[in-house]
Parts: sequence; C-alpha cells; structure tokens
Amino acid sequence: MSDLSSRIKASLDTTGIEYEITDCDPEHADTAVYCEQYGLDPKYAANAILVKGKAGGERLYCLCVLLATHRLNTNHTVRKKLGARKVSFAPADETRELTGMEIGGVTPFALPDGLRVWVDEAVMQVEYVVLGGGNRHSKIRVSPGVFRQLPYAEVVSELALPVT
Repeated sequence: MSDLSSRIKASLDTTGIEYEITDCDPEHADTAVYCEQYGLDPKYAANAILVKGKAGGERLYCLCVLLATHRLNTNHTVRKKLGARKVSFAPADETRELTGMEIGGVTPFALPDGLRVWVDEAVMQVEYVVLGGGNRHSKIRVSPGVFRQLPYAEVVSELALPVT
C-alpha cells in the first residue's frame, strides 16, 4: 500500500463512517466512463475538482465535491466564496503537485493541510457516493455523512447546479 493510500485510509478511519475501497481499471477511472463500465448510476458518482483563483497576487485553491449529474457553479458561488476575480479548474500537473493525486482519482481525503474542501449540498442528499480513491485504479464508496466528520470540509449551497 502506498503512503498516499495509507493516509487516505487513515483519514477515512478517523471519521467512524463505514466505507469500501474497490479496484477499477485506470482506463475507466473518469466518472462518465466509470459509470458506464461498472453500471453505476451517475447520481451516486461524485467528482472532486481542484479549482484555483487569484486575489491580490495570491493563488487560492479549493477542492469542490459535486455529483456527476451537476456542474460546478464556478462563475458565481465558487468565485465569490474563494474571493477571486476569476477561477478555473487546476490543470493535471498542478493538481498532482498540490494533492499528490491524478485527475480521475482525486479524493477529498488525506489532502494537504489548509486546502479547503467544499461539498455541494446535493451530495448530502444521496444514500452514498463513489469518489476517486486518490489514484486512477481505485474508488471509494461512502455515505455523504463522511463530509460532516471532516473538520476541513464545508457543505455549500448552490456550489453546483443540476445539468439539464
């Protein structure tokens, strides 16, 4: 087990919430492909997206967790809450550098200290979510109640909007 995998498991264990880590083919790690390949209803799939912005020359980051059936409300909720004039998705190399994780496997567990995690309120309404496992070859199935146990996570209203 890698150091990152061990830290993710330890982070999950501290919440007291049951979870399941399963293997997946790295070629099928991206959410839409994963759902199709493994028969997961997208309403249970959650994406963890690193967003970056600038304010007064300072780089700001947050990890946003939203359902696959939603799109991030970057130009309103995320930008205002981050306090940035403009926000964008962090590219793969920046995501890897900051989190140690690959796109398609980013998870809100075992993140660097100080990285804010914002969870869309719709995530909290489903029975369970399937998230990246910190890499492209595993996924985590867990109750959304886990986010209430993470001291660095905040549930945010209208962080994401349903895709119509």
